[in-house]
Amino acid sequence: MANPSIQELSIQLDSPSLRDRMVALANLRDVSAEDALPLIKKVLDDESLQIRAMAVFALGIKQTAESYPILVNILENDPDYSIRADAAGALGYLEDKRAFELLVRMLYEDTNWLVRFSAAVALGNLKDVRAREALINALDSSEVVLQQAAIAALGEIKDITAVDNILRFAQSEDWLVRQRLAEALGNLPTSKSVSALKYLEKDNHPHVAESATISLKRLAETGYQV
Repeated sequence: MANPSIQELSIQLDSPSLRDRMVALANLRDVSAEDALPLIKKVLDDESLQIRAMAVFALGIKQTAESYPILVNILENDPDYSIRADAAGALGYLEDKRAFELLVRMLYEDTNWLVRFSAAVALGNLKDVRAREALINALDSSEVVLQQAAIAALGEIKDITAVDNILRFAQSEDWLVRQRLAEALGNLPTSKSVSALKYLEKDNHPHVAESATISLKRLAETGYQV
């Protein structure tokens, strides 16, 4: 069956059927970014939060010059926290470092944990070392998911100076925190990282132990002595 045309997708996005609109958005994966953008914009204010979330996500995947300012506006002004979180995540997909200051501000100031979480993840995706201070501060959050995101992001930006800051989570009660630590250390080649990974290889949770083994292999492949 042939892929639907741009016109057919546009008509489908106007359908009163939620399923039709969802299918049309999903079919945008086969459409160029330039052709997809006008269609995405049609449903950014859809009555369905699910459709809006899909559209915001699509802006991060179908990258055009308009994607960045649209996502910034959504992140700064949308009243729905889940949509703001999606916008933060999409800005991370863009890997546009112009988003750095806004994402740091959202990490510090947004009232919802999910937005702060998405901002931390996005800062990791930007791979901008300037995020170090904000991410280090996020490690002290009372929200475990934010700790997870900050640990992962510090690994993504390859901030070796943060190793001492994240090693205190090696005995965290939350296995996902320990797993994020094991994954992050694979990007941070230091002797302390290796020692911690060998410790985490013996973790009682299989996902943590497996992540530690993978990270040790990654360090070895880069030429670091393990």
